[in-house]
Amino acid sequence: MNTTRGFTGRPRAARPGLPPGQYDAGDDWPVLSAEVTPDVSPADWTFRVSGLVAEPRTWDWAGAHRLPASAYSGDIHCVTGWSKFGVRFGGVSLDTFLEAARPLPSATHAVAYSHTGYTANLPLADLTGGRAWIVREYDGQPLAPEHGGPARLVVPHLYFWKSVKWIAGLELLDHDEPGFWEQNGYHARGNPWEEQRYSGD
Repeated sequence: MNTTRGFTGRPRAARPGLPPGQYDAGDDWPVLSAEVTPDVSPADWTFRVSGLVAEPRTWDWAGAHRLPASAYSGDIHCVTGWSKFGVRFGGVSLDTFLEAARPLPSATHAVAYSHTGYTANLPLADLTGGRAWIVREYDGQPLAPEHGGPARLVVPHLYFWKSVKWIAGLELLDHDEPGFWEQNGYHARGNPWEEQRYSGD
């Protein structure tokens, strides 16, 4: 894993809204990745929703920009222990993409995958109802490549390894299928308020 400071942890400090076992990272946003940052330009970026859907769909950068804009303002929490408060992401609600593809009634889970091949599994219920976004901006600026730019998935109510960087698509399934970290001992869901860090937590 490629890391910057923040991976090894710091003294914990309690504050309202801080999940158990976390510390407030303040202005820091540690860079944690399972792979080398790829060179994905907006011109090369695409996002596809496939699998158990009525109409598989693919959007390019321009097509995604034509969709209604949406934003997330709130907090994010990393399984390595840091939490960052008051972040602002801009992009498109994942609901908008899913509504266009029309998930089938049998779809219960999704595998999110990146342009690098990294994957993470999520229950479909964690991706709908205004709970997830495909974001391209952070704090009003283009999302930096090391943080997943040009676009990443953001699922802020789960540990941030579920928010796949350099997002390329979602495959909807009728079962749970572990992603990269889930195959390597991490929890299948990753709820920070229940400290679902590792398998068995």
